[in-house]
Amino acid sequence: MASSDTTAAPTNTTLQAEVSGIVPEADIEKSTTAAPNTSALPAEVSSVVPESVPEAVPEKSEVSPQPAAAVAAAAPATTSEAPEKAEEPKAESPEEETSAAATPIEQLWSLAQSKGHPEIWGVTLADPSSHVPTQVILQKYLNANDGDLVKAKDQLSKTLEWRAKMKPLDLIGKKFNRTKFAGLGYVTVFGETEATDPEVREVFTWNIYGSVKDVNETFGNLAEFIEWRVVLMEEALQALGIDKATKPITAEDDPYKILQVHDYKSISFLRQQAVVKAASTETIKIFAQNYPELLKEKFFVNVPAIMGFIYTFVKLFVAAKTAKKFHPLSSGPSLASNLTESKVKGLGDLLPKEYGGKGADLGSIGKEPALEEAVETK
Repeated sequence: MASSDTTAAPTNTTLQAEVSGIVPEADIEKSTTAAPNTSALPAEVSSVVPESVPEAVPEKSEVSPQPAAAVAAAAPATTSEAPEKAEEPKAESPEEETSAAATPIEQLWSLAQSKGHPEIWGVTLADPSSHVPTQVILQKYLNANDGDLVKAKDQLSKTLEWRAKMKPLDLIGKKFNRTKFAGLGYVTVFGETEATDPEVREVFTWNIYGSVKDVNETFGNLAEFIEWRVVLMEEALQALGIDKATKPITAEDDPYKILQVHDYKSISFLRQQAVVKAASTETIKIFAQNYPELLKEKFFVNVPAIMGFIYTFVKLFVAAKTAKKFHPLSSGPSLASNLTESKVKGLGDLLPKEYGGKGADLGSIGKEPALEEAVETK
């Protein structure tokens, strides 16, 4: 939880906050799944539907008796035909019976097998009844959709299709343009990095967008930027160690999550260019769809006090339980004192000095997506 130095947000918000993308932006279409960790829009205002008016009942009046012949004529004619036999319920097919008996995790596993792509987040999927890493991943899709199996299947299906096309693991070996991306993103791991217990280490991703030298260079090629951002996330997932999981997760207990820090130092919030907006929107869409239930907490640091409304605005575009994970901080050094939900001893002290810790700078301890070799100038 964030401490009291978290920037308070006024209610009269006019800009939109970035969820998994870059910087707050003016307009973002809702183009993601309605996963609770991602991009659920505020509830629609319920329309008031008038109650149906009962039909008027005529006042009771005296009715003149009718002749017996008329009554007889009005009576329905009798028939000797037997009433139709009620249709017997159809027996369920073997496939329907099997589906009804299967657990949600088993049904998600069956769906995954049918898609032909065997991998998610570096884990080769296998029978979740005996392969804990697969159970962890499939359970995250259920958790992201509050247990709604239909929605979980839809999201899982789209993730498998996206990964088959995008090939994120292959991108990890790609070298990105140093001029465009050097110093913009890091992955750090604090604690026992080799332990199988995920609670004895914390994985961070750091987005230092204030280091962008040329907005058009970095964000102008949208496909290239998305690849770079995906690689940063995939590097963090490898450090998270889901592939080594030995204990299944539940809806209430899931330690396989990442801390994210977005540093907005030197960024002008009010002068966002179209290329930045496009990159932010696409990143939000991709991450909400394909990386559910992976956020532990997100800290927006070096956010000017006048821009404190970022937090309030973020809450309009994510589920309430996700919004609680978002913490805007007016200064970088205040980050260390806000890391209160970790079992890693002395986590705050391990951070770089510019974020309130006693550790080395990010350039020394963090891992970046691979960059092209620096070109020596003569």
